[in-house]
Amino acid sequence: MPDAEPLRVPHARPPVRTSFNGRFVRLEPLDPLAHLGDLFAAAAEPTIFDWLGYGPFADRDAMQAWLEARALSVDPLFFAVRDLRNDRVRGMCAWLRLDPPMGVIEIGHIWYGVGLRRTPGPTEAMYLLFRHAFEACGYRRLEWKCNAANSKSRDAASRFGFTYEGIFRQHMISKGRSRDTAWFSLLDHEWPATRTAFERWLAPANVTADGGQIARLADLIAAARADRAGTAARHSGRQPKD
Repeated sequence: MPDAEPLRVPHARPPVRTSFNGRFVRLEPLDPLAHLGDLFAAAAEPTIFDWLGYGPFADRDAMQAWLEARALSVDPLFFAVRDLRNDRVRGMCAWLRLDPPMGVIEIGHIWYGVGLRRTPGPTEAMYLLFRHAFEACGYRRLEWKCNAANSKSRDAASRFGFTYEGIFRQHMISKGRSRDTAWFSLLDHEWPATRTAFERWLAPANVTADGGQIARLADLIAAARADRAGTAARHSGRQPKD
């Protein structure tokens, strides 16, 4: 018999189809009528879709048909990312593979147009969704999966505080090609320190005069987790591990 204690975990809730407001971006439930024009313009660079199972779109009508189908979906649940600097929608993301009884949820379908990349907006978008999943919906495990050959997505997962768990070989076929999938996870007990690091990174005090970030997010996450581990060890009378 397993020796782990039985869990007393409340049933997680599906994420809410609502807007999430930040300082740099607002996440809005996908609305093809309201978002098509901006999203089609943001998707003009074909390489955006190199690692996704869809796109690029031949024309505006093709993207409209795709967006209309996505807007009806509950799992995945799609959001448009609005850049509050210019009030233009510049990308998308989604919750998927929702498993409330197990407390597991995945973030994916993430893409951004050139105007939003390399700004604080994409990081804030993830912060808003992660906070909702853990704090409002009660999930235990947040997953990030990507093509194992997609080094940028793997780097992003590590930067956001996810732990690499391994490769699922020949996991799926994407655009006619076999795909190995890299798996990452962020757990509920890791979130409080991770949230602190996100908020420090997004704070005005971490921004230079030319708009760059002073401290690296990965460094802030490592420091916040070390601080939390040290505090827990002191309260328990144990010494923190090296």
